[in-house]
Amino acid sequence: MPQPVYREAHYADAPAIVEFQIAMAHETEGVTLDADTCALGVNAVFADPSKGRYFVAEVDNTPVASTMITYEWSDWRNGLVWWIQSVYVKPEFRRKGVYAGLYDHIKAIVEGDQDLRGVRLYVDTRNINAQQVYARLGMNGDHYRVFEWMKS
Repeated sequence: MPQPVYREAHYADAPAIVEFQIAMAHETEGVTLDADTCALGVNAVFADPSKGRYFVAEVDNTPVASTMITYEWSDWRNGLVWWIQSVYVKPEFRRKGVYAGLYDHIKAIVEGDQDLRGVRLYVDTRNINAQQVYARLGMNGDHYRVFEWMKS
């Protein structure tokens, strides 16, 4: 496999990101996303960077993985915490270090910016494979448990 390139996503990556999100929702949670709604959601991030940022890993100029960053203000740390969300790696590129490279790319940005304090993510409790990947990268899930309420 050629060495992946890690970069901030561009609007031209939106169709691949939509495809990844639909596949991830089905694979990890058994949820079928509406493609039009998902496309509107992805495009909203590109239209309004205050909503988040996407990063991709590409091989041969084709996205093979993506993740979205959203922001949390931490008054405890007087800075922003980046939340890693919507992680997806195409199956044929898994277990090859693609996500680790994408994570390292994001972590390097955070380490180089004095206004950023760290990264967090949440993972479905049933997604054991993802939890093992995050643990191998030095993240821990010992501090917090996420609770949520979502409209139906």
